[in-house]
Amino acid sequence: MPGTSVSPPYQAAIQAVVERHRDQAGALLPILHAIQDDLGWVPPEAIPIIAAALNQSRAEIHGVVSFYHHFRASPPGRHVVQVCRAESCQAKGGVALEEHAKRSLGIDWHQTTPDGAVSLEPVYCLGNCACSPAIRVGDEILGRVSCARFDRVIEGLREEVPA
Repeated sequence: MPGTSVSPPYQAAIQAVVERHRDQAGALLPILHAIQDDLGWVPPEAIPIIAAALNQSRAEIHGVVSFYHHFRASPPGRHVVQVCRAESCQAKGGVALEEHAKRSLGIDWHQTTPDGAVSLEPVYCLGNCACSPAIRVGDEILGRVSCARFDRVIEGLREEVPA
């Protein structure tokens, strides 16, 4: 069937995750989270594998993946930049920062720059309210991010040599 073949490295990773979680109650979300943690995204080819293992339809699995913004259906950029959209950040310049980020990167939420360097994601509270507006780059949270500071951060990310 078209669209169901998975490259061997992905297939092995997906199968391992499914086998590890399939027997637990409510296994779907743990499986999806583990696949995304391992691969950085949930390849569409994973959906029929998960559906078969859990005795669910592909539509049910796809519905969950597409409903939750956390799950990516395409590979992320080398760097994931999240911009906080919570009230404190909004009140301290977050709206202008969001618009600047989208404009300067030339992408919208849940998209990746054409060079593959940066994916832009909204996040709804980084717990850094005293230092609003905040962003997270990978696992690092940065506070008091102005548009100029955002540009410097992005410039630094683009200068990093891909592994």
